[in-house]
Amino acid sequence: METSLVKDNPLLLPLNKEKTIYDGFITVQERDFRIRIHLPPDRQVARSRLHCCWRLKHLLRGYEHIVKQVNSASSTKPSFSLSLQEVGLKSFPECRSIPPPQYYSQLISEMETLGWAKLLFINTEFQTLRLKAEDSSGREHILTIKLKSKHPAEAPECSADLPIPLLITWTPQSTLDQLYNQFLLVLESLTKFWDVLDEIDSKTWILEPEKPSRSDTMRRIAVGNNVSIKVEVDPRHPEMLPECCLLGAEHAVTPLRNKLNANMHLWNPDSSVLHNLRDVLEIEFPSPATHEKSTFSVECGICYSYRLEAAIPDHVCNDPRCGQPFHQACLYEWLRALPSSRQSFNIVFGECPYCSKPITVKMAAQKS
Repeated sequence: METSLVKDNPLLLPLNKEKTIYDGFITVQERDFRIRIHLPPDRQVARSRLHCCWRLKHLLRGYEHIVKQVNSASSTKPSFSLSLQEVGLKSFPECRSIPPPQYYSQLISEMETLGWAKLLFINTEFQTLRLKAEDSSGREHILTIKLKSKHPAEAPECSADLPIPLLITWTPQSTLDQLYNQFLLVLESLTKFWDVLDEIDSKTWILEPEKPSRSDTMRRIAVGNNVSIKVEVDPRHPEMLPECCLLGAEHAVTPLRNKLNANMHLWNPDSSVLHNLRDVLEIEFPSPATHEKSTFSVECGICYSYRLEAAIPDHVCNDPRCGQPFHQACLYEWLRALPSSRQSFNIVFGECPYCSKPITVKMAAQKS
């Protein structure tokens, strides 16, 4: 029984010049499993590690005393004995048993129907695919598909850069072509949403996010020096009034907030979001055609940089004669270090580092 459990001479190939990492396959109970062996620099087997999947680890339990001989295939590949007890089996979840031959023939057949031109990438295991697609406005999107070993009996995992969950219907009779067509329908349902954001991106100065992705629903738009508006567009109802939050010094934000509240009834779903924002706020947004972005990229008055990781200076001194912006984290740490500052719950009260007028800041959010 012991000799029939594992076939001798597993296929192992070195992966580096030092020949301390070997990768290959071993046959156990008529099934092929991938294994990887890591040798220390001195190539002492006693301190080697064998990486394998949990299924192989389970099958070999109780057979650790069996010594396997890895024979050299050439004079450049050293021979050594591997004791499964010495190397200590270790879980290697990336290793899976090889899919059956019909898996590959099925995949090739489905790709022939779908069209190879749509394939951007496929990994060496032929289980992760990236397909390209275009929406009706010509924007390119990427669909990532992770196939299961029992494809098509098991539903694949699908992901894409979308503002909504990607929900795909799958049955054992489904094909990649049908999945791809479902993805195209999802893209079409979001075309209006992306049209709205593309217009905002091209005709205004966007402060955040720095590099918007197709899944981002928020835009922070520059209104003036140290004044901006954050809008959150609903992907399913992009033409409706978005959530709006005005940011900046109170003396500059209050008039805009009053106009927003007074003119909200003028919102016209048949007009673009940008056009509506102009009408409701009674302003013209600075644009790349009329202003340089540096006009709005004012450095933090404490750290003298614009971006602090992902944050920009969004806390402004309310004194009209000052208006100096700060990163929330910088201002919080600055005020907390001053003996004259006081704290109440999560708010610190102190003086502006520039004009000494009263200023407050909330405790910086803790990173998860």
